[in-house]
Amino acid sequence: MLGFLKLTQVTNLSSLAFQICDMVAVARLLNLTLVVPQLDKASFWADPSNFEDIFDVQQFIDSLRDEVRIVRRLPKRFTRKYGYKVFEMPPVSWSNETYYLQQILPLFSKLKVLHFNKTEARLANNGLQLELQKLRCRVNYQALKFTSEIETLGYKLVHILRERGPFVALHLRYEMDMLAFSGCTHGCTEKEAEELKQLRYAYPWWREKEIVSEEKRLQGLCPLTPEETALVLQALGFDKETQIYIAAGEIYGSERRLAALSTAFPRIVSY
Repeated sequence: MLGFLKLTQVTNLSSLAFQICDMVAVARLLNLTLVVPQLDKASFWADPSNFEDIFDVQQFIDSLRDEVRIVRRLPKRFTRKYGYKVFEMPPVSWSNETYYLQQILPLFSKLKVLHFNKTEARLANNGLQLELQKLRCRVNYQALKFTSEIETLGYKLVHILRERGPFVALHLRYEMDMLAFSGCTHGCTEKEAEELKQLRYAYPWWREKEIVSEEKRLQGLCPLTPEETALVLQALGFDKETQIYIAAGEIYGSERRLAALSTAFPRIVSY
């Protein structure tokens, strides 16, 4: 192995899983030892969780043993306590294999440890070779297993919902950070649109800053609004007695934006 790849990743769960898939693939591509990821506690979500609070660490390590060497932590000689200063950098957004092979791999001629202090999940958007794509799938569907506590809670939640009748788990993708990142402000007030714009500028690693919302929407790059989602569910034949479990963070615009969905489906359940 050439060296160690250390990661700090966001705690938005949907993004987190894809980021880990990508970074395992990068470690495999570059023949690096991967350190179990740290989670970013200073991100938008301000989640205090550690990796081991969410995922089964031993399952993560063991299930990928034949593909990537993974360690729980760096050897002591590569820690600050022993005078070693780890080189930190974020990888360039939307990069492909060539970037990692030509720009990142040469760094290990001088470094033993590289810390990606921001990571993303766009590797598969760039013509990834089949073997690495298979590895990403293996990470997502085998290596990343929730802790027993989370799985028990999930089964309990599903059991309660089933006892009360048919339900749909709905991830609206309508949280503040999602709308800010995508620039999709259809249905928002001018004040809200400005607030979302300011949030984009607050995070320098978000690539796009000035976004024309209607252009994004016409390109099909925006999530359905809660109002549109209500129409789609009705068109699919779901009736008013169907429970709608909102499997997401806080909906931006709160009750105002959920009003149409709540009217169409009064049995809304959220955390």
